[in-house]
Amino acid sequence: MQADTIFALASAAGRAGVQVIRISGPAAGPTLLALAGTLPRPRMARLAGLTDPATGELFDKALLLWFPGPASFTGEDVAELHLHGGRAVLNAATSALTHLGLRVAEPGEFSRRAFENGKLDLTEAEAIADLVDAETAAQRRQALRQMEGALGQLYEGWRHRLTRALAHLEADIDFPEEDLPGGLSDAVRPVVLTLVEELSAHLADQGRGERLRDGISIAILGAPNAGKSSLMNAIARRDVAIVSNQAGTTRDVIEVQLDLGGYPVLLADTAGLRDAADQVESEGIRRALDRAAKADLKLLVFDGLSDPDPATLALADGDALLVMNKADQPGATPPLSAQPVLQVSARTGDGVPALLQALTDEVSRRYAPSGAPALTRARHRAALEECRENLQRALSAPLPELAAEDVRLAARALGRITGRVDVEELLDVIFRDFCIGK
Repeated sequence: MQADTIFALASAAGRAGVQVIRISGPAAGPTLLALAGTLPRPRMARLAGLTDPATGELFDKALLLWFPGPASFTGEDVAELHLHGGRAVLNAATSALTHLGLRVAEPGEFSRRAFENGKLDLTEAEAIADLVDAETAAQRRQALRQMEGALGQLYEGWRHRLTRALAHLEADIDFPEEDLPGGLSDAVRPVVLTLVEELSAHLADQGRGERLRDGISIAILGAPNAGKSSLMNAIARRDVAIVSNQAGTTRDVIEVQLDLGGYPVLLADTAGLRDAADQVESEGIRRALDRAAKADLKLLVFDGLSDPDPATLALADGDALLVMNKADQPGATPPLSAQPVLQVSARTGDGVPALLQALTDEVSRRYAPSGAPALTRARHRAALEECRENLQRALSAPLPELAAEDVRLAARALGRITGRVDVEELLDVIFRDFCIGK
């Protein structure tokens, strides 16, 4: 348990009806007694006046909550002050708590204490940060599932299976038989093979969980004056990009964040694809092609009044939707294509709802949650790849001692994800991006 007691504003900063200060540590109970002269019943709210011990001045009437450890979020004694939301009240409360010897918590310190006291594993702690940052329904659902332990349980289940396999290997080493074959024993090999298959299937998710967490990238591409910027504005429902009849107006990548059917999307407008007129436009086209290569989905926009340009057609693949703009103009003709062509008018908005629905359907098809919990962070992926690599090496190890060491390294790689082993050096990195109060 920590020796010091911390506090922080757990609600959003600024003027509000109510603001919540969270306190955690051994002095949480004495702090309530010093401020209010009473200790509420555990997990029962109580209204009380709060007095600054240094001045004897009443500075607020607030609801008090008391969560004695270890039955609390951090595993320590925890208290909450539900104050009125004025800045003067917050300043008075902060002054009183500091006078009593408490210190302001660092970002993520409450969650870090919960981890260190065994209330959370690292995947659950990371999910709290993701839930605080969630902006769409899909992000919220993924974070909640991880916070409930689905991901940690999967990885811990694999680690326990490896631990049992390692016990078999060590028994073979400690109690050898004359006719025992080298390398993995017959009892362990099927376990390792199965785990390699399960790890490979889990890793082959095309970054589904990471895309939901960070945002799905959609690039709008096409020739100059095809109406890309107008379509961007129509989808975003505001003037994000400059629209002009002059070809080559868009020189850089312009981005906007969207909530598309509950999925987080980063929509990018790019420079028109053509033979560049100058160095600046050439750089813009290079960036457009680079964004096309990295995008999860592409919208290839054609002008319905002219033939599609070859540079745009060359980008058509399984990650592309074809869009014919200016469909409301007389003479507009869809291009010949093996793919369906969505017809829109960025000027009038005709066809834009159908385009949004097609995008939503495609994003949902690719990124909707499946049976197994999804990978959500690069550090998880790196540890899982390390685990699989060690297991594959164990399968071909010529000696049982070498195979056992590889299995041991694989189990340690899994343990680092949940925080069961060898993670001290990771803690500052993981928790530093949390908001204060969590």
